Amino acid sequence: MQKTNNIPFITIKLIDMETLKYKVIKNKTQYNQYCNQLEDLVMSGAKGKAVQEEIDLLTLLIEKWDEAHNTFKEVDPIRLLNSLLTDHNMKPKDLVELLGVSKGYVSEILNYKKGLSKDVIRKLSEYFKLNQEAFNRPYQLKVHITPKVTNARVMNGRKNHVLA
Repeated sequence: MQKTNNIPFITIKLIDMETLKYKVIKNKTQYNQYCNQLEDLVMSGAKGKAVQEEIDLLTLLIEKWDEAHNTFKEVDPIRLLNSLLTDHNMKPKDLVELLGVSKGYVSEILNYKKGLSKDVIRKLSEYFKLNQEAFNRPYQLKVHITPKVTNARVMNGRKNHVLA
């Protein structure tokens, strides 16, 4: 420590920013590049502390960009899922494998006939590296109402009601 005019003066060596492998994401091109790098790292199956730290850092940078730039609140979870499937060149059959569910269940989800379970939300958010809130929001299901029961009080009431 040096003294200048009786004030302690500390010399700090700054790290050259050009030597950093990753920086804060500033644009969509950089975002896409980091997403591709993250996907390559995860799919490579490489192990080790350095690889895991690189995955963690990329995930953090991508999530930070998503928080600032994505408006998931404007998109219902199924539209978001369909968009992600398109962006990742995936088909519904890929979701069957990813989620470990039947083709019928995936079809019902994508056609707004069934809601997303907690397990499905967790798996989707992990795979697509999104916050669970992106998939865990209300949306309108297309429910088939049988013509026999049209009285909502009867449909939603206690079991001791007799239907005619």
